[in-house]
Amino acid sequence: MSGTQGSAAPEPHGERVAADLATVVGRLSRRLRTASPDSLLTPTQRTVLARLDTEGPATTAALARSEYVKPQSMRLTLGALEERGFVARTPDPNDGRQSVVSITDDGRAILVAVRAAKHSWLAQAIDAEFDPAERRLVAEATVLLGRLVER
Repeated sequence: MSGTQGSAAPEPHGERVAADLATVVGRLSRRLRTASPDSLLTPTQRTVLARLDTEGPATTAALARSEYVKPQSMRLTLGALEERGFVARTPDPNDGRQSVVSITDDGRAILVAVRAAKHSWLAQAIDAEFDPAERRLVAEATVLLGRLVER
């Protein structure tokens, strides 16, 4: 035998890891979407509310740019959220032709409920599926993935 003992796993190639990771993250994302009660929010509505919650009020155009959708699509999303009382519009102080959209208390409450359902499902799944050593590995991988996202 050469200098190493046992059969070490081959070094994973970045492209293979990237493909596998993208697949798993996509599946996890879809699974998390199903964890919240039906019809609370569409995925687009949830991301718009989350953005308004973390980044503050924004115009329809700014939200459309940040979500990579057409302004017409964003207007439909915001209209549905406004109809349910989850967002409110006020005149834009810098441009009277536009309005600024902000999340309401009801919008925050629904966002909290959706997040709680997702986190609850994920915490229960992690506790049921993984032993303590595996949970530590998942925690370490989460830190690494966070670093990757911030790159």
